[in-house]
Amino acid sequence: MSAAPQSTCPLCAGDGGLVLVRTPNYRVVRVEGDDAALHPAFYRLIWNAHVAEFSDLSAADRVACMEGVARLERVLREQLAPTKINLASLGNMVPHLHWHVIARFEGDAHFPAPIWAAPRREALALPRALDAVDQAVVAAWAEATTGAAD
Repeated sequence: MSAAPQSTCPLCAGDGGLVLVRTPNYRVVRVEGDDAALHPAFYRLIWNAHVAEFSDLSAADRVACMEGVARLERVLREQLAPTKINLASLGNMVPHLHWHVIARFEGDAHFPAPIWAAPRREALALPRALDAVDQAVVAAWAEATTGAAD
């Protein structure tokens, strides 16, 4: 059920962040810009084909997608020891399948509210440099030996 790429879709027209991993099905990016200023450990898994909903994917693609989300979550937990990982696939503003994977910390700009709520305080410094986290993300895909193509 893959729709043709939309000329107005920012996730078809661009990468959606700093690309760390590209697979045949999706890419993993670290979010940059205003969102990253308040939540620096904000990553996305973005499906390459322009589809709006998770149910648009085949069963095998749904498994590959969620395995990727879980792998990214594991890396963020191992590298940053956050209070919580937030996962979201909203697509209300950009109807292109993508998952937000966000490491949250007590005392971050919005905690315990969602990151889209009004900030409660200044942004919190991360316990570790993001270049090391990014390298761990890349390594997690390099080390993956699953038989299914991501």
